[in-house]
Order: sequence, then C-alpha cells, then structure tokens
Amino acid sequence: MRYLDFSGVLSRSDLLLKGMLLTAQISVISMVFALMIAVLVASVSLSSSRFVRLPAVVYVEAIRNTPFIVQVFLIYFGLPSFGIRLDPTVAAILAMSIYGGAYCSEVIRAGIQSITKGQIEAGRALGMSPLTIFKHVIFKPALAAVFPSLAAQFILLLLSSSVVSAISVPELTGIGNDIQGITLRNMEIYLVIAVVYVVLVAVLKGVMTVLERVLFPFKFLGR
Repeated sequence: MRYLDFSGVLSRSDLLLKGMLLTAQISVISMVFALMIAVLVASVSLSSSRFVRLPAVVYVEAIRNTPFIVQVFLIYFGLPSFGIRLDPTVAAILAMSIYGGAYCSEVIRAGIQSITKGQIEAGRALGMSPLTIFKHVIFKPALAAVFPSLAAQFILLLLSSSVVSAISVPELTGIGNDIQGITLRNMEIYLVIAVVYVVLVAVLKGVMTVLERVLFPFKFLGR
C-alpha cells in the first residue's frame, strides 16, 4: 500500500513559492488590462452604429467560442509566423488579458444597460458634461452593480492562468509539473497545488471585498 509522502514536495517549497508569486503577478496584470479592454469593448458594443459595434461583437464571440488554450497557442506559436516572437510570460499576459476582456466586457455592458435614461437625463438637467455623466452617472453606478460578477470573472481568470504552463511559463502549475517529473509524487504535488490555488482565490476574494467597500461605500449604507 502506498502512503502519501510530502517530503520531496515540501523540500522544493521555494520553487512553489516562486511559481505562486508569478501566478499572482501575471493574474493581477492581466486583470488590469482585461478591465481596460472590457470597458472599451462594452462602450463600443453599445454604439448606435452597426459598423462600430461589429468589431466588438466579433471579438467577444470569437474569444467566448474558442478554447483558451487555443488562444494561447495562437499568440505564442502563431505570431512568430508573422515575425512576432513573444516571451512566454508576455504571451501569457496578452492571452489572459484578451480572454478576460471578452468575458468582462459582457458583464460591464450589462451594468451600463441597467442605468435608466432618467438618470442620464437628470445628469444633463444638472448641467453635467458628457464625460462627467459617463463617469459618475453611468460608469460608476454600473460598475458598482456588477462588481460581484466582475470579481467572479477575475477569479476564473486567475484559475485559467494554469493553462499557460503549456507554453512553459514557470507559474504554479508549471513548477508543479516540473516537481512531479522529478519526485514522481503525483498525488502529493497536485494536492499541494490545489491548496495553494484555494489560498490565492481566498486572498483575491478578500481583496475584492475590501475594494468594493472602498470604491462603492454607498452600497453598504445602513447595513
């Protein structure tokens, strides 16, 4: 009977720590870029012009209807055909940003559509500029409304980072695969990795909860 032996895995905890930190780093950077892409795409997709909306619709549908790993391979292995060679980590961030941007754009679009015309007209009646109306009457309330859904998408993006190990990015799963190849302790290493991902998600949830209270305190008045 085989017993679990974590000694070989834990002796390489420094490697796992580096992998965990890289996972956190590429995930946070990708979340920032994904949010920027999402805001732009959501705004374009709500345009009254069909020709303006079309690129946004094509982008969202293309990303949402193809596997993430295929998108990663297209960027890392496909772009060199056009003379563009990216570092694995850069390719991972680019792929995750594009992937996350498509999903987050639909969340933000739904939030913007939840703002009634009456609120916008009230802003105009108060003499607000179009930019001020978009920022304070449309975007901020919309973001507040969909923030929990946006946080869920960020968590999925963090978990999706494990896929980029397929292009030799030394993040948590990639390092775990290397350790597994050395120690041959399959169950032990992947149990440890699973626990680390649970911790990362818990930390991200905590950060997003704090951010929500800081950015949108009006949601918690009277609670």
